[in-house]
Order: sequence, then C-alpha cells, then structure tokens
Amino acid sequence: MVGLGSLETVLAFTFNGAILGNGVRGGETVSKLEKMPRIVIPPSELARWGAKWSSNKKGAFNRKDSMQFGKIFDRAVATALAKMLGGLPIEEPGRESLTPAQPNCVEEGACRVIGGIRPQNYDVCYRPDGPRFVFDSKSLNDIKSLQKNYQNMINDLGTEATTVHTRFPYAIVAFMVIVPEPCLRAPQREALTGVLNRLSGRSSPLNSLHKAEAIALVVWDPGSGRVLPTWPKQGSRLRLEQFSEQVQRAYFDRYWGLPPHD
Repeated sequence: MVGLGSLETVLAFTFNGAILGNGVRGGETVSKLEKMPRIVIPPSELARWGAKWSSNKKGAFNRKDSMQFGKIFDRAVATALAKMLGGLPIEEPGRESLTPAQPNCVEEGACRVIGGIRPQNYDVCYRPDGPRFVFDSKSLNDIKSLQKNYQNMINDLGTEATTVHTRFPYAIVAFMVIVPEPCLRAPQREALTGVLNRLSGRSSPLNSLHKAEAIALVVWDPGSGRVLPTWPKQGSRLRLEQFSEQVQRAYFDRYWGLPPHD
C-alpha cells in the first residue's frame, strides 16, 4: 500500500523496474498516478445557480435546471480524477456503450455499467478494463423533495453500490449528495447525515457491497454560493474536502503498479 504522505517520494523511484511516467510501452498507454486535487466549486458559479434557485418562489430548480446543476459537480470530479490518473483526456461516453470512448480516458456523461443487479448509468467513469471508478451526483433541491425523496435516494445509493460491487468488487464507487442549506432541517439533517455516514467508507473489496468508498454531503448557500463550512461537522468523512483523499487512497490501494500505471 502506498501512503498519501509518501506519494512524491514513491513517484521518484521505479516500480518493478518500470519507470513511472506517461507514454506508450509495448503498444499500451502508460499513465503516472498523481495526487488527486480537492474538489472545489467556485462560489461565483454556485451563486449564479443560487440566483436561479431563489427566483423560484418555492425555492427550487425546475427539472432541466436540476439536471444541469449536477453537471458542475460531475465535471469537477472528472477533472480531478483525470489529473490523478496522469492527465488523461475526458471524453463523452457513447450512448449505452459498455466500453470507453478510447482505451485510457475518463468518461463524463451517461456511462453505462452492467452490474450484478441491473444496468446502471453513472455520471463519471474510469473503465480501462472494466469499471475501476464510478460516480453519481444526487441533488435534492427543495424542502418537499427532500422530505419526500431522500429515503428513496438512500435506497438508490445502496443499490447502485451493490450492483457494481457484486460484479466488480475492486471498483471504487463514489457519490455526492447536494442540498441547499435552507432545505436541510432537523431532524432530517441528522437522519440523512447519519445514514450517508453508514453507507460510506468501504475500505476492503471483500465485503460491504452496499457501501461506497467515498460519499460527500455538500450543503450550499444559494445566497453566497459557499459550501457550508459547519455541516457536516469537522472531522466527518462526508465533508467535501475529504472526498478526493478517500478516492485516492482506495484507488492506490487497489491499482498501484498495475496496468496502465506500471
């Protein structure tokens, strides 16, 4: 296992005699693993969406805006993942294609995976030899939606993790749940946070198929565009700044030194 603190040192050496770096060797694309940047959404961009959200008297997005809003998080995750994987290109997946757009790329869009329970589309994928990483963003954008749908969303998270892990136990499953701060009220705030915490933190590919390797609960202020710094509480693995570290740790533990990174 490669600890995060020793990453720069390890990258300076060779692994099993093969120099780590980006290039082509023996017809295969080789990509150097790097540190995964933190996910940061500019407050100005969130504030722009906050103005749309606030312009609705009910405090909500319409269906089209809700779908577009989630894409800013998808793009941020795809960009950070591509950087971690050595500066890979980001491609749009083919419609219902079960293979990547090119041999070694990060895909952003409706990426189709045939799991052990059902076919499932994910928002971001890396699947050079089958799914190694899948990600979905979920947004609950008004009080009524949160009250009505959050338990169904939790069931969906568990099912999405299970359907991947039953066929691909080494795959890393990650989610973001994105909620405007005015909608997250007690007691649902504590209930949602507690169940997301129980669904996150899968560290071994040998058990807990229903859990995700990483989940972030993103609570944002529509007025300022800031991600709320006080919830989840400090130290929680659900905080946005913990997301990249958890993904990186899981990926390095499972794929360090294996093609296309050897």
